[in-house]
Amino acid sequence: MRSRPPGTSRRPGGRPELVGRTLQAVGVAVFVSGLCFIVVQRLPGDVAYRIAAGRYGYDLVDADAAAGVREELGLDRPAWQQLLGWLGDLGRLDLGRSLVTHQPVLSEVGYFLIGTLQLAAVALLLAVVIGCPLGTAAALRPGGVVDRLTDLWVALVRALPAFLLGLILIVVLSVHLRLLPSAGHGGSTTIVLPALTLALGLSGLIARVARDAVVETRQSDHVRFAHTKGLTDRLVLLRHVARNAAAVLVPYLGVQAVVLVEGVVVVEALFSWQGLGHALVHAVFWRDIPVLQATALVLALLVVAVNTLVDLTVLWLDPRPRRQEAMS
Repeated sequence: MRSRPPGTSRRPGGRPELVGRTLQAVGVAVFVSGLCFIVVQRLPGDVAYRIAAGRYGYDLVDADAAAGVREELGLDRPAWQQLLGWLGDLGRLDLGRSLVTHQPVLSEVGYFLIGTLQLAAVALLLAVVIGCPLGTAAALRPGGVVDRLTDLWVALVRALPAFLLGLILIVVLSVHLRLLPSAGHGGSTTIVLPALTLALGLSGLIARVARDAVVETRQSDHVRFAHTKGLTDRLVLLRHVARNAAAVLVPYLGVQAVVLVEGVVVVEALFSWQGLGHALVHAVFWRDIPVLQATALVLALLVVAVNTLVDLTVLWLDPRPRRQEAMS
């Protein structure tokens, strides 16, 4: 029976990563749930009164209404009993119901999750479409005109805060040119302005990272060897430079995807886009503890999921670390 040559082990490289990320997700779920519960308990004001105001309105809330909410929801129980009850329900994958709307938390958070994922995906796609070609063009002639213009673009879009850039886009594209709606959620064009606001700031950094990765890859030995075989610059760029540069760019895109998902609160508020940031702000204001915990939990698990996807993608693009582990 012939032995398998070194470097051809069939040991799955992605399985240990998935197991580790699953355990990490469980730890994140417990930690985030406990932290959110403690934060809400430490917020000023009467939790029962805020919840009653969210249900009935401030004009119709009195001490009796707040006392009824407190008794109904068991808010007079010790905090540790309330937390253990939430963790027990979480272990059964039961997120409960909103304390304000009485709707299932899973359906509410799922609705807002779709909004955030849509916004983040469109923004990331626009940033890649803008940044990668610009960075590649700058890398073809380092120090040239396009390279200097890229530096100027990076400085410009990074100097503008997201809310200021969003206001500029509203004034130009909505107020003066009347090309796009300034705010809203649901229409096919309402996502353009918030996504463009996020994408422009990100495109400059992607262009810079793509430029540096392409320059470094083009100077490598295997690319110079490809030129000696008579391959055209276009083929070398597509076959050799693009994939190796992507192995550097993908982890960065993963980090930025996490930043987009977690940092859309300002943009969602500015453009009235209904996403997790929108849900999180309202849950904090109304002390809607189940929605708050579920929203923060989903955001944290999204970070774990994105990091796992990035790691697996990098292993697929550049399997050399996995092969070296198999040979050792």
